[in-house]
Amino acid sequence: MLRIATEADVPAILAIYAPYVRNTTITFEYDVPSEAEFLDRFRRITREFPWLVWEENGEILGYAYATRPFERAAYRWCAEPSIYLVSAAQGRGIGRKLYLALEELLKLQGCQVLLALITGENQGSLRFHEKLGYSLAGELKDCGFKFNRWLSVFWMEKRIEIVHNPMVFPTDWGVLGQDAQKICDILYNLSLS
Repeated sequence: MLRIATEADVPAILAIYAPYVRNTTITFEYDVPSEAEFLDRFRRITREFPWLVWEENGEILGYAYATRPFERAAYRWCAEPSIYLVSAAQGRGIGRKLYLALEELLKLQGCQVLLALITGENQGSLRFHEKLGYSLAGELKDCGFKFNRWLSVFWMEKRIEIVHNPMVFPTDWGVLGQDAQKICDILYNLSLS
């Protein structure tokens, strides 16, 4: 089941994220955030962008959300999507459904360009993004240092909508998310696809 994440989901979401911090270069964080820090992060992000979870039999198997990749006003039409799954959920199409739903909601908000920042060692994510229509926009060589080695990252981009002269900024999730029926319909239809 695909649904909007709530604050009550934060412990389960953090439990999914923690092994990525401790054991991989997929995230450049060194230390697992505390639950209070992660809750603050969740609240800050969900004021502006959607945060989705995939739940089966009461267990959250993965989540996806977006953030703003850059702070200046001219970048407001850009979003940076992220996704994390428990290992048992990988290869089942859950990530694809989460990402496509997130993209649909970002498009509904008025976002036009998605920018994914992916560690060079994460070949699975690079292939995943290519399959979803992302293309390589650039490489930042040896810009991160974790586990005693330098790591490169790739920027991948996808244009989900092009309005040549947008008249308004994208709608914040805090406003758009209030249209519960429309959001539920989108998530329900994408859960079934």
